[in-house]
Formats: sequence, structure tokens, C-alpha cells
Amino acid sequence: MNWELLYINWNPNLELLHLGPIVIRWYGLCWLLGFAAAFLLVRRLYREQKIKDELFDPLFVYCFFGILIGARLGHCIFYEPDYFLTSGKGIIEMFLPIRFLAEGGWKFVGYEGLASHGGTLGLMIALWLYVKKTKLSIWTVLDNIAIATGSMACFIRLGNLMNSEIIGKVTEVPWAFIFERVDQMPRHPAQLYEAIAYALLFFLMWGIYKKCTNGPIAKGPQVGTGWYFGFCLTYIFTFRFFIEYTKEIQEAFEASLPIDMGQILSIPFILLGVWCMIGARKKSI
Repeated sequence: MNWELLYINWNPNLELLHLGPIVIRWYGLCWLLGFAAAFLLVRRLYREQKIKDELFDPLFVYCFFGILIGARLGHCIFYEPDYFLTSGKGIIEMFLPIRFLAEGGWKFVGYEGLASHGGTLGLMIALWLYVKKTKLSIWTVLDNIAIATGSMACFIRLGNLMNSEIIGKVTEVPWAFIFERVDQMPRHPAQLYEAIAYALLFFLMWGIYKKCTNGPIAKGPQVGTGWYFGFCLTYIFTFRFFIEYTKEIQEAFEASLPIDMGQILSIPFILLGVWCMIGARKKSI
């Protein structure tokens, strides 16, 4: 069979619509939908657990800035240090969504580079600051955020798909995508693989949570032990480690490494996740 007939030619318009001078891009919309889904889910979890609304209100301010700052710095430091850390203009571009032009001046480009590992670390730091302020249990907060994480991660990877970024390696699988903004080669839709995996993670964790909190006697992993947080880290970054084998390297220096930067950065998160799950089991005994 000629599998080429099944290949998907992918070249969507990056912009969804214009509202006067404001441009709504698919990528930004996916981020917004991801945050909205996580916001609604965690608010429901807080209310089910009888946590006061005033303790929930500041949570997503911390999460938004923690993820954004962490993801941006993670990309700049881990993937493009030669550009961002070697000049004053590069350091400015780390923090501001602009790009300086060779002929002088600058233009607004948005944040063209966000790393999930950095975003995860930034989120963890932000949540630590949040619990210092609210006096809530860190494990309760981390577990609730973890239950909703899969929904947001799914939307972010769909945004990457709309941007034709984080593309896969050339392949002959019948479901290959031809990312026309990149080249005319059939490639693994690695972003779609991750989006599906993260959607499954959400439904799996939500199902476990509902099963373990309903009924006259609560059995299984409970929110507040760190199990959901540990499972979330272990699932996401184990999957991320292996899915990297289907992706093109993002920066040239990775070609000389035995495993790429995404895999290197995934290992400590996997270890942390396993440690949290083991600790949660001890707490429940």
C-alpha cells in the first residue's frame, strides 16, 4: 500500500483571528484553554476538599508566572545559552518578548521558546512560595495541581502542533505529518503523541482520585500524601524520555550527546516522582 496517500500535509494559519490591533494566535489560545481547564479543575478539587475560596484565589497567579518564567528561563539557559547568556541584548530578550533587529530597533515576537522542564521547576518554586503564604500543606497543593496537569499539558502540546514546532524525525509511518513550514518530509507528529499521552494521564488520575475519595471508606492513594504529584512526574517524564527518540534535536549541540537535553533533564524529575510515590506509600501504612 502507498502510505504516502495517508500523510497529512500540515500548514495551518498561525493566527486565529484579528481584533483590531490584537492578534489571537492558536498557540496563545491553547495556553489559555489549558490554564482555564486547570483553573476550573483545581477549584472543584479545593471545594470538594473544603478548602476556603480565599486560599484558592492567589493560586493561579503563582502558577501562571511560575510556569511562564520557568519555561522561558529553562529554554534560554538549557537550549540556547550561547545566544542568551553572552550579550546584554540576549539577556534582555530572555525576559522581554522582543527580538533586537540586526539593522537596529526591535520587534515584538512573543516568547519564542518555552521549555517544559523549566516550566515544571518554575511551577514547583511558585507553589512553595504559595504554601508559605497560605500555610496549606505542600503535598495537598502539589497533588491537586498534579491531578489537573494532564489537561493543561495536552493543550500546550496541541499549541506546539499548531505552530509546527518540536517536530518529529523523518518516518514512513502511515500517520506521518508533512510540516510544510519546515520541509516536505513525512515526520512523526511528536506533539500529537504527547498531547494524547497527557490527555490519558488526566483521565487516569481523575478516575483514581474519584474512586479513592468516594464511598464510606477511602482506599488507595489520597490527596495530601504526594502520590498524585509523584505519579504525575513519573508518568510525564518517563514518557517524555522515550518520546524524545522520535523527535528531531532542538539545538545542534545535542547531536554530540549520548541522549538529548530533554532526556537529560527528564531523569531527575523521574527520580523525584518515584521518591514521592514511595514516600506516599509509607505515609499510608
